[in-house]
Amino acid sequence: MSQYDVLCIGNAIVDIIAQCDEAFLTDNGIIKGAMNLIDAERAELLYTRMGPAIEASGGSAGNTAAGIASFGGRAAYFGKVSRDHLGEVFTHDIRAQGVAFDTKPLDGTPPTARSMILVTPDGERSMNTHLGACVELGPDDVEADKAKGAKVTYFEGYLWDPPLAKEAIRMTAAHAHAAGREVSMTLSDSFCVDRYRAEFLELMRSGTVDIVFANSHEIKSLYETSSFDEALAQIRKDCKLAAITRSEKGSVIVRGDETVVIEATRINELVDTTGAGDLYAAGFLFGYTQGRSLKDCGDLGSLAAGLVIQQIGPRPRQNLKREAEQAGLL
Repeated sequence: MSQYDVLCIGNAIVDIIAQCDEAFLTDNGIIKGAMNLIDAERAELLYTRMGPAIEASGGSAGNTAAGIASFGGRAAYFGKVSRDHLGEVFTHDIRAQGVAFDTKPLDGTPPTARSMILVTPDGERSMNTHLGACVELGPDDVEADKAKGAKVTYFEGYLWDPPLAKEAIRMTAAHAHAAGREVSMTLSDSFCVDRYRAEFLELMRSGTVDIVFANSHEIKSLYETSSFDEALAQIRKDCKLAAITRSEKGSVIVRGDETVVIEATRINELVDTTGAGDLYAAGFLFGYTQGRSLKDCGDLGSLAAGLVIQQIGPRPRQNLKREAEQAGLL
């Protein structure tokens, strides 16, 4: 009997979200739509220049864990915060969502990670992240019972930036596979893929990772091609199961010779794309760990992503279980 449906591992980050115009990005040298890694000094500078902001617990895999719990799934989380104000905010929020979070916090420095997220009028988010305490997540933080007790372990590609986290991921994957469980990852960001292409492919081809989540930009970056179809044909060979999101075009799921095309959820207004991929993974993995068909998994992912992009902030404000029931998906 599994103790958890999904164990998520990620950078524990508090998002500081503000709206801005295109000129703000240009004036401050920010790459639009990307996750830009910054130091503490630049984080302070951007914070002073930003408009009125909302503080919201984020971090890619943390958002996924919160989404799984909102669907009624049993989620656990590994991630490193510091004993400071933002660390308390993060810990409170993820536990209040119903996620098991027991990673020991750091005593003071570096501080809890924060990401200055600037949302332009088209809903696109540009992230400026100071990783802070995140870089200290390592093998000592791996709780073997949770790794062995979760049906699927899910981690974010962003974790390949801090070196200690790589060891923690490999150790967790070894525990999971020894217990007959599966391991999944999200490619996170096309710039992240550019940095670690060879390592990501090795994780898939060696069987360390069974399930991959990506968007169309990330998968094309992974295989260095401008053709989505060509990239899809490649990933089909490289991993057991892949789910690729395509914004308003929905998503495509491939497993062996099987292909499932999922439509995007209709929305009233695109407000903020932060968390879209994270919530898609939440819906998909919730369905997957309940033994649902790939079509159902994709529809649940599509629903969650469609809801989160109609609000500011990366975590669901609605009860996703109730929303899925109303949509006839549960």
